[in-house]
Amino acid sequence: MIHDGYGWYMASTGLDSKGLEGVVAATTQLSHVDGERGELIIAGFPVGELAERATFEETTWLLWHGALPSARQLQAFRAVLAASRALPRATIDLLRECASHRLDAMDALRIAAGTISLEEAGGAGFDQPALRIVAQFPTIVAAFWRLRAENEPIAPRADLGHAANFLYMLTGQTPNPEPVRGLETYLNTVVDHGLNASTFTARIITSTGSDLVSAVVGAIGALKGPLHGGAPGPALDMVLEIGDASRAEALLRRKIEAGEKLMGFGHRVYKVRDPRADVLAAAAERMFTRAGDMSLYRLARAVEATAIRLLDEYKPGRRLQTNVEFYTALLLHGLGFDTALFTPTFAISRVSGWIAHAFEQRRANRIIRPQSEYAGPRDRRWIPLPDRTESIEDGAVERVMSAMGSPEAR
Repeated sequence: MIHDGYGWYMASTGLDSKGLEGVVAATTQLSHVDGERGELIIAGFPVGELAERATFEETTWLLWHGALPSARQLQAFRAVLAASRALPRATIDLLRECASHRLDAMDALRIAAGTISLEEAGGAGFDQPALRIVAQFPTIVAAFWRLRAENEPIAPRADLGHAANFLYMLTGQTPNPEPVRGLETYLNTVVDHGLNASTFTARIITSTGSDLVSAVVGAIGALKGPLHGGAPGPALDMVLEIGDASRAEALLRRKIEAGEKLMGFGHRVYKVRDPRADVLAAAAERMFTRAGDMSLYRLARAVEATAIRLLDEYKPGRRLQTNVEFYTALLLHGLGFDTALFTPTFAISRVSGWIAHAFEQRRANRIIRPQSEYAGPRDRRWIPLPDRTESIEDGAVERVMSAMGSPEAR
């Protein structure tokens, strides 16, 4: 790594760092992830200290400004966010089209997020759309979700907080404090997590001098990938498939012996239990207790204990512990969310972190431009077209023509 006064950038080390693992690409004051100790620090706060106490507006302010807001600052911030929630008519029309085509919710969010630029009269400054992006993400997700179910979108309410308003726009009912606190804790827990794929994408786009909406849309594209943001649903499916704690060991043994991955366990960074899992487990327990039905929560805890024991038995030394996905699934299911809504809800939180990283990148910018090591052929000579033979596998041309709808391929 080299520091040139403007920030860190990657230098050639002669090492083959697949997936850039182990390569430091930025310095940040936003979050710190210690996989060996199972520690997540968000702007100086251990995740458990912040997530269970803060409103999402407070957490967003903290990441954007480096300190918790005063009462006056928080009131003003809440007011301007609430005033920025409504979507342009063009965005609603576009979401109708997305719903009519039965698009995935993340595709709809990616498409609609680009329309936030419609309100940028004359190409306003980089910082201007930040508030609208954070304010409108829940409105976009809720509107699309209702339209896909053939219901009309519900207009946002300025008298509700960020989390409560999202729940209201999904159902049309003013939510009780317990689910609001559960959702708020979740949003705070996943708001930032080091230089993950979507955050790195946002920083790369920002480093080119591009606008904030473009950085966020690119980050959505990265988050959509199932290796980044798409696993909480299968973690819940596994628990529901087991159904009863007495069936957990036999079913989990079959999965492991068949080479299946147990969703919700293991993490590329954390070599011990993911600290976010503890925060969300406690939030889920409170929410299920107050709802008066602990059966699913108790089942999840039993499945978790059995899975950890069996993973240690079958894969000793791998240290495959519970990750954030396991209790994300339980908590969001307890809120009544369909699994297809899990990743868009994650995006509603993480967008505040993406924007904070974009601000940080812009303050001390150097374009992110790593090197690559060429491993292809050399010294080729041009071959005239009549003398060439097909160098790709049989059927490749036919598959391309078929994909393009060519009548010659039918």
